[in-house]
Amino acid sequence: MLHLSRKTDVWPRTRDRRAAYSAPSLALRCVLAASLGGFAALSLAPFFLTPLLFVAFAGLFRLVDQTRTWRGALLAGWLFGLAHFLVGLSWIAESFYVDAEQFGALAIPAVAALSAFLAFFPAAACGVAKSISVTGWRLLLAFAVSWTAAEWLRGHVLTGFPWNLIGYAWGVADEPLQAASVIGIYGLSFLTVLLAAAPGLCLREAAPPGLRRWAPLVIAAVGVLALWGFGAVRLAGPTAADVPGVRLRIVQASIPQTMKWDPRESQSILDHYLALSARPAPVQPTHIIWPETAVPYLIAEDASIRNAMAAVVPSGGALLSGAVRRVADFEERPALLNSLLALDPSGDIISAYDKVRLVPFGEYTPLRQVLPLQKLTEGSIDYVPGDARTVLAVPGLPPAGPMICYEAIFPSAAWRGGQPQWLLNVTNDAWFGTSSGPYQHFLAARVRAIEEGLPLVRAANTGISAVTDAYGRIRHSLPLGAVGIIDAALPAALGGQTLYAFFGDAPLALTMLLSLGLIAVSRRREATAPQPP
Repeated sequence: MLHLSRKTDVWPRTRDRRAAYSAPSLALRCVLAASLGGFAALSLAPFFLTPLLFVAFAGLFRLVDQTRTWRGALLAGWLFGLAHFLVGLSWIAESFYVDAEQFGALAIPAVAALSAFLAFFPAAACGVAKSISVTGWRLLLAFAVSWTAAEWLRGHVLTGFPWNLIGYAWGVADEPLQAASVIGIYGLSFLTVLLAAAPGLCLREAAPPGLRRWAPLVIAAVGVLALWGFGAVRLAGPTAADVPGVRLRIVQASIPQTMKWDPRESQSILDHYLALSARPAPVQPTHIIWPETAVPYLIAEDASIRNAMAAVVPSGGALLSGAVRRVADFEERPALLNSLLALDPSGDIISAYDKVRLVPFGEYTPLRQVLPLQKLTEGSIDYVPGDARTVLAVPGLPPAGPMICYEAIFPSAAWRGGQPQWLLNVTNDAWFGTSSGPYQHFLAARVRAIEEGLPLVRAANTGISAVTDAYGRIRHSLPLGAVGIIDAALPAALGGQTLYAFFGDAPLALTMLLSLGLIAVSRRREATAPQPP
């Protein structure tokens, strides 16, 4: 428990200590911390109010700097994180209203509870930063290190949820995102916090007088320009050619989630996909791609459905479709797989990938024997994960790196079966309507393309479907809620691996360790320096 009654545990020392620790002052600081967290969320997709990023982190850094102990920093970070996730993850409530009668009442409590839990990660970042270094530039460096470490933990603890990492704020343009090819999204978060919080040094009472006071602001501005400049130079290079002999058709049918599993709509949904797939085109597609769980059938068990789908499969090509498969779990109980299947012109399944990273409470219920809850997806049977992230081999296509639904938010995937030459993300974001969720999801998938130096093909039931090149630049897209198709060539991969694809997060880890070492050396020198008489 936080001991808020202890003045030295929460907020800063000022010239007027009584005013600093009065109840109104504490309340105002709490409101400020929460407001700054909301500002940080508004710097992310789809809002991209980038100046608020600097207001949010410079302000949070200043609050942490002002606190006397780590407890006050912890409180400031938790309030910041609570508002940040309430605003940034508000789209999750949409999924509860798909079946409003059964789950609608849980929408607001679920988002609030999740936000309160996730807020402990920024809280820990602020508390740890304060405990490492008391103030000044050392605190800034410790703040960037601890924030990045907390984001990395959020992406791994309890299966991980690395949604809306702060580095995604640079999705406002293609150029600053290019740094992810070198340092990945976690490295971009480190750099982002360092630059966005630096102006907070200018607000310190102990800041040097005159122009030197504004040096951190100038350094932050130079850093942003350098980030943009690196991206501009990278994007100025020659564009990779398209893969010869491949023409893709991506189908976006925009089936509402309330209709998707209604048995009365099954045939019309299938007919809708078939009609969109069979549309004439100047250049006929070689491969057709449908989104996650496109049609409400057990395709693998129904030859008649596969035969109907085979009617639109191009000669010598394939139809790639998300589908549900029925299996048994390790205890021989009925279970489901969320799969990506490839069908040839005969209707035979020639390749398959099973989703490895499942959504807790969406596709399965953790601790089912203890928690009296049901998953949000249709039916009472849980999904089970596939064996491993494997490359999908389909005749006529380069090897693909499949990502089903929110697998696209996890960086640094290790593929079994070879190195993919393109990324394929099939998803059903109909759960989230026209909220901010689909925009944030699409941006995360684009950053995976930048990190790996691979083109991205995305088929989403209600959008956003798209084709990007290996730099994450959008070549073709269908907006959220649209019905239609994308006919496009498959962009080629870059000539070699990106630095991030080769090294992963190891350079970032080394940088963070060196930063902590620099802080330790500086504190030791300060402690052993002779004091003036």
